[in-house]
Amino acid sequence: MDRVRACALSFALSALTAACSSAWASVDLIAIGQLSGNAADRSKATAAPLENGAAGNLLGGLGSGLAYAGCDTFLAVPDRGPNAISYNKDIDDTASYINRFQTLILRLEAGTQGNGLPYALNPKLVDTTLLHAREPLVYGDGAAANVGNGAPALNESNHTHYFTGRSDNFTPTQPSTFPRDARFDPESIRVSRDGASVFISDEYGPYVYRFDRRTGERIAAYRVPASFAVTKLSPVGNDEISENASGRVANKGMEGLAISPDGDALFGVMQSPLLQDGGTNGAYTRILRIDLRTGKTTQSAYPLTNMGTADAPNYPTISDIVAVNDHELLLDERDGKGLGDNSTAKIKRVYRVDISNAQDVSQTSGESGLAPYALAKTLFLDVVQVLNAHKIASTDIPAKLESLAFGPDVRIGGVLKHTLFIANDNDFVGTVTDTNHPGGIDNPNQFFVFAVDTADLPDYVAQRLPGAHGRDDKACRFDRNDHDHDHDDHDDHEHGHGK
Repeated sequence: MDRVRACALSFALSALTAACSSAWASVDLIAIGQLSGNAADRSKATAAPLENGAAGNLLGGLGSGLAYAGCDTFLAVPDRGPNAISYNKDIDDTASYINRFQTLILRLEAGTQGNGLPYALNPKLVDTTLLHAREPLVYGDGAAANVGNGAPALNESNHTHYFTGRSDNFTPTQPSTFPRDARFDPESIRVSRDGASVFISDEYGPYVYRFDRRTGERIAAYRVPASFAVTKLSPVGNDEISENASGRVANKGMEGLAISPDGDALFGVMQSPLLQDGGTNGAYTRILRIDLRTGKTTQSAYPLTNMGTADAPNYPTISDIVAVNDHELLLDERDGKGLGDNSTAKIKRVYRVDISNAQDVSQTSGESGLAPYALAKTLFLDVVQVLNAHKIASTDIPAKLESLAFGPDVRIGGVLKHTLFIANDNDFVGTVTDTNHPGGIDNPNQFFVFAVDTADLPDYVAQRLPGAHGRDDKACRFDRNDHDHDHDDHDDHEHGHGK
């Protein structure tokens, strides 16, 4: 092991020891909710089978990204679609799944439940919004993989250009950040200050796009540094990794996205270090801050605690990021172990960092360049530990707990608490049968809600959103009444058709 790697590993291990001693014991589970992983969403127009046979409107992957939208409303963004079905390795088993976000009601109902938790959560899907662009996008012809054209059939009938998860929908002569590529792998979503649009980050580019919340049309693209892009593109992720020496690692691009409480800045985090920083063997990944008023970007170096540890050797993965205020952030580090992976969950941890005095590392690369400027961090929540304490077995904890979102404040025993929602990406696999569950087990879209004492986040600032001040806010009460109406008439319509 070279000196730089030894120093990086020593730093990571010492940081973990210090972090564990300062975890906040009063962050606890208060509710669990779920939506079936075998159900359909509200986009009947996309119900036809995809290339791999899966329904094009399968309700899955909701925990790839989750955003609070005020009152009891949340938005969830699935990733690139149901590609856990093996059918064509030449396009990484991806299909022409039309990207979308789902609108959910996640209403916490007080009262002791049968599971011993103080709140009940019964999620409700109320809308599906398909994502598209006004200008033409680039789709693959499918010839090399012996599949059809990558453009969805709905393009023609709706006279629009939908983003999809298929990995060959790109321009080979442009870098991976070219905004006309149709391939899109959404991983996080945040709501704009006025609530009228949403920001979504992506792994393919990486991209950061802004979409009209009502129609699903892309209205802005934000330039990320050229150093994040790869220049030799392939529909096979492993080939993109082997053929490039710099840029994002395939399928490990901009995994998380946060927005400052005032709505003026985005914080995007790369799932794994850039290739020039060591790739999946690297010890530091990057947080990108985008000033939405000027477009200016700065970068911070984030140390990966699980890099090189006995629990997770060489498994650096960030899943999401959420803003505590304009300079403090929570990040979700995880392994890929647990339900859905036929294994035992070990690392699902939420860390806290402060970037107020962070050194901009935009002009620095490699472990030796990033190590001196790595952010300090503390452990905020050990999810596995808390779920185990509530008698949830580690083999039943979802392998991919991928999203973080603050929700409305609640009262427990008369004490005001903040809420933190964490959801899973079930990979669009609604039922799992494996050695841990030989009789089969449901693998739903799950939502875990944690209460946070205000003393544990004394500087927390809620995002400014219409009607987002708490569950007792007047605007929220009207919002709840609106959502209590029957939504069956919505089944024949979904947004995003370019009408």
